[in-house]
Amino acid sequence: MDRLDQVLDSAIPLLRRAEDVLELAGAPPGHPVWGHLRRVRLMPADAARAVAELRPAALAEAEPELRAGARVCAGAAALPAPDEWEGEAADAYDDQRRRTAAHLSGGPDSLEERFEATADLAAALHDWMIRARDNLASTLADALTSAEALTLTGPVSFPPTSAETVAAADLSAHVLRVIADDYAEAEDLLEGSRQLADPIPL
Repeated sequence: MDRLDQVLDSAIPLLRRAEDVLELAGAPPGHPVWGHLRRVRLMPADAARAVAELRPAALAEAEPELRAGARVCAGAAALPAPDEWEGEAADAYDDQRRRTAAHLSGGPDSLEERFEATADLAAALHDWMIRARDNLASTLADALTSAEALTLTGPVSFPPTSAETVAAADLSAHVLRVIADDYAEAEDLLEGSRQLADPIPL
């Protein structure tokens, strides 16, 4: 259990309260929350739960297995040359040996490089997941002790007051901005991986 697991259950009711206010009153025109909602495409509570579903431990376990796969490919590529064996069969074998070695190891499109690229991606995504969870945990902890949280404590007015509406929009925008920024970083990582050897799907 990390910090996000510890704070999430306490923060969800506050996020739901903010959502209720926004559903009743909407956010002020031009408020930043509109842009963050378009980026994330989830309301704050569901977006927070989506981050909480990230499991970096699974990728931490995958990385050494992928590195081991790369080493296996490198070793398997060292097929013996025909040496004193001559003739058409020897030539055919040597041709196949070279093509197999190139497929397994050495070139930018080899299986060894794909294993390494996938391991690199797994390591980068593992680190990103930890950062994303930690960033959200800090944001939710701040939200729980904020002036906006105090404004939203207790029954919501019907219709919500201007102060409640602004508080709900501000709190939601703060949480969604952090999530949106972190997911933009993940998109950059995935895009960068496509410019290298094609990784094996995780």
